[in-house]
Amino acid sequence: MNYECLLCQINGLKKRMDKFEISIEKRNSLLNQLVENISNIDIENSYSPEITRDIFNSLKDVSIIDDPYLNEKDKSNREMLDLYPEFQERVENSKDKFDTALRLAIAGNIIDFGPTDKFDVFATIERVLSSDFEIDHSQQLEAEIKKAKTILYLGDNCGEVVLDKLFLETINHPNVYFAVRNKPILNDVTKKEALQVGIHKVAKIISNGDDAPSTLLHRVSNEFLEIYNSADLIISKGMGNFEGLMDETDLRLFFLLMIKCPVIGAKIGAKNGAFVVKQNRI
Repeated sequence: MNYECLLCQINGLKKRMDKFEISIEKRNSLLNQLVENISNIDIENSYSPEITRDIFNSLKDVSIIDDPYLNEKDKSNREMLDLYPEFQERVENSKDKFDTALRLAIAGNIIDFGPTDKFDVFATIERVLSSDFEIDHSQQLEAEIKKAKTILYLGDNCGEVVLDKLFLETINHPNVYFAVRNKPILNDVTKKEALQVGIHKVAKIISNGDDAPSTLLHRVSNEFLEIYNSADLIISKGMGNFEGLMDETDLRLFFLLMIKCPVIGAKIGAKNGAFVVKQNRI
């Protein structure tokens, strides 16, 4: 994490207080508290998703709203499910079903109410289907999927999860675990939404035991960690999961994401807006 991540957290405070419907009377003192907490963060030894989690929990403490992105999550899942037959048809009619399903899954990563609520899913889908991956380890990924006895797939956002389902349906692997957040955070997928879109039909749904919008190995449950450590292949979706795992030295990790932040782009080696399939440490 660097100073830009802290600035991003501060810039997002008003939007987050709005989402939690914090009263005007409480905002001044709450803002002072949150900014003070952020100012005391050790940048070198902190994770931005963990800060997001702490901010959300502070806001929950003074709000009657537990899941501020409930409507957005429901809407994005329903809209993508309505289009599921069309996406299936695209995959079935393509020359390379694996490549097309993979591209659709990565395009779904644009559905993110964390960095912004302004995105065009359909324009992103058309762009990912007609452009090259800026980092392309997709052949290595396909080879590892065929060899793996157990796959752990780290879910990210609602809406996007519908296209994750299509990808898992396409690879048709018999032993996949799909990891979700333990509690609502941003528009990240929990067990409730994963069941709604039918992930249980293509994978075993497990909670990572934490409510940060990431996979932070120092915070996850022992049950999750046992599966993480024993999996032959770990597929990590989205920037949040990348932020939690980017310092791991583990070749089992593959990161699938669209770059929506220049800080993350610089870290992974790709420009903003790029599509990435990257095996860790290659």
